[in-house]
Amino acid sequence: MRTSNGLKSFVVYFLLLAGSVVMLVPFAWMLSTSLKESFQVFEVPVRWIPSPVKWHNYVETFTGLPFGKWLGNTVIVTISTIVGTLLSCTVVAYGFARFRAKGKNLLFIVMLSTMMLPGTVTMIPVFYLFQSLGWMNTFYPLIAPAFFGNAFFIFLLRQFFMGIPTEMEEAAKIDGASTLGILIRVILPLTVPALITVAIFQFNGVWNDFMGPLLYLNKPELYTLALGINFFKSENNVQWNFLMAASVVTMLPSLIFYFIGQKYFVESITLTGQKG
Repeated sequence: MRTSNGLKSFVVYFLLLAGSVVMLVPFAWMLSTSLKESFQVFEVPVRWIPSPVKWHNYVETFTGLPFGKWLGNTVIVTISTIVGTLLSCTVVAYGFARFRAKGKNLLFIVMLSTMMLPGTVTMIPVFYLFQSLGWMNTFYPLIAPAFFGNAFFIFLLRQFFMGIPTEMEEAAKIDGASTLGILIRVILPLTVPALITVAIFQFNGVWNDFMGPLLYLNKPELYTLALGINFFKSENNVQWNFLMAASVVTMLPSLIFYFIGQKYFVESITLTGQKG
């Protein structure tokens, strides 16, 4: 019996390791390419360890591009959308989870049905809306939608809220706490894993967003990283070592943010849907 279990564990770990290696190969190539001379990029066979190692590629990438400006724009848009998403989705999800109102379930179903609409369906009317508001070449079209909620995040937080015992809220009401006070002082501290999960998803979606900035930003000084790097690739003879250096730096914040919050991410997935 122990031998059989040991064999199964070996097979599982072997498959996981093999899958991890396959997934890491593109990243390894990107990192290796960012440290090579331009003529070494497409050598066959592939030289995985650059010789010599060109750390100066990163310096030339930052000095040759308005990388700092693009980074600052991306940080502004990303932080603003994370704040907007957490504020709007938390309030709406708490309402769906705790308030009693006629038609609440119907509204919840309608909200979930919006997840079935492809983004391309609403892209043109939303574009004309923001254009009529005079928001072209501003960050408003990228930030404002976050303050009106996201169906998936509302669903995720609602399920998490429903797993919190109502007795805690009832005790707070007896102590004289208002609905907003209960949400801030009782519910939110217990919902940190779910909130961090929402922040991780939102961060990755906005940090790597290309279509939104492409639609609304035409001035190079307003570009985000995803749009700026694509502009650099299309306007110049592509130097893959510099492009990969920029890609590595662009990807690092996502990796760091995920590794910092992965404990809470796993915890939120485990607890979502459980009822106390």
